[in-house]
Amino acid sequence: MFESAEIGHTIDKVTYDAEEPALRQALLDAQYRLREQARFPLLILINGIEGAGKGETIKLLSEWMDPRLIRVDSFDVPTDEELSHPPAWRYWRRLPPKGQTGIFFGNWYSKMLEDRVHGRTKKADLELTIDRAQRLERMLCMEGMLVFKFWFHLSKKQMMKRLDSLKDDPLHSWRISPLDWQQSKTYDRFVKYGELILRRSSRDFAPWYVIEGSDERYRSLTAGRLLLEGLNAALDAAEQPPVQPHAAPVELHTDRMSLLASLDLTQTLEKDGYKQQLVQEQARLSQLLRDHRLRKRGVLALFEGHDAAGKGSAIRRITGALDPRLYRTVQVAAPSEDERAQPWLWRFWRNVPARGQFVIYDRSWYGRVLVERVEGFCRPDEWLRAYTEINDFEEQLVDAGVVVVKFWLSIDQETQLERFKERENTAHKRFKITEEDWRNRDKWEDYGHAVADMVDRTSTEIAPWTLVEANDKRFARVKVLRTLNDALAAAIGEK
Repeated sequence: MFESAEIGHTIDKVTYDAEEPALRQALLDAQYRLREQARFPLLILINGIEGAGKGETIKLLSEWMDPRLIRVDSFDVPTDEELSHPPAWRYWRRLPPKGQTGIFFGNWYSKMLEDRVHGRTKKADLELTIDRAQRLERMLCMEGMLVFKFWFHLSKKQMMKRLDSLKDDPLHSWRISPLDWQQSKTYDRFVKYGELILRRSSRDFAPWYVIEGSDERYRSLTAGRLLLEGLNAALDAAEQPPVQPHAAPVELHTDRMSLLASLDLTQTLEKDGYKQQLVQEQARLSQLLRDHRLRKRGVLALFEGHDAAGKGSAIRRITGALDPRLYRTVQVAAPSEDERAQPWLWRFWRNVPARGQFVIYDRSWYGRVLVERVEGFCRPDEWLRAYTEINDFEEQLVDAGVVVVKFWLSIDQETQLERFKERENTAHKRFKITEEDWRNRDKWEDYGHAVADMVDRTSTEIAPWTLVEANDKRFARVKVLRTLNDALAAAIGEK
């Protein structure tokens, strides 16, 4: 795979000096077109052999292009804050917005490669990590991001020659880092597993480009040309209508009982029993969240449900039992301009809980397969793709130790109508009812199909849905608290 990058490519100074000014100008023009169109972001991943010109290329691109529109991030040893979150969090929070460029130096490929070379992981672990990186990149590209992956290469002979020429040079020996010496000892393993990674992860949506790094002029012009050609092609590409996907619901709800209609919404809890059980479950929740065994786990509870189903009141029964320092509530509404400039999961990744934190989502990422699907705010291919992306997202949370608890609060149409009228007739509740709520009632069946699809496709063993019968608010609140408590108890090994 690296043979063509070990044959000694060179470009003479005359040729370089003749081509470099035009290439610089063309890259700058393309960068400004990217900013003006603001249709997609550009992400450049830099990897390869130490001493092959990775840092020099990043510096060169910042000189050739407008550095105000470029953000360079180097992912070295994770910080304590990064270690307390799922591994992908550190990358998600630094993704470039539409119209701008991000350069990731020391990215997810660097981490997986170093871990395998130094024996911290096994080959099977590497394969799983590559697969997860592929899913991330596919999602980013489907969201419109242009991803370039550069591998800068040196043969072992070229690398050793460079080290020998610099080690006794008092003016340039500083250019040799401890990583250079380390890689001189692990070169064969580094190239072996590097080739495996490139072979497994070079795809049509995000291919690898291998560039020989021994000649600075060749390296610079090659990287610049590749970047220019790919960026201009993306900028020139006309909007193509997506292929019509399979958009039928999982289960056609005709003569068969629907998922929501199968719930027993007549379940109730008497006032005296409610007060007793509420206090018991709130006390249990407070005790569980203070358990030292949960300090190594994050906790995430999310609430979806019909309008007026009582999500807010159920959340208040949770928070009413807790010190405000023990939780954080995230209310999800329509995305802001900044959020629309990023992949759709970005705003949710930013708020995932760190170890020892409890985050409550009032509405969540499931809006993509509910309101955005039903109201036509996204295309069928986008919400269908979201099921896989959601499952992958939640799997990463659970793998990182986060306890994920998901609630759908369900009521019937008659109960919803009663609550809507009560809100309209009660001054201090009137703010809760909007024209949008009334419009959503006209699409009751559509939302029912969407909920059935959502549960069928995303209620997994690691992150199952809890369907809450919420016609009776007292019954719903206790069920929510008990379910959350049982999940926390299971997480710390209690029955």
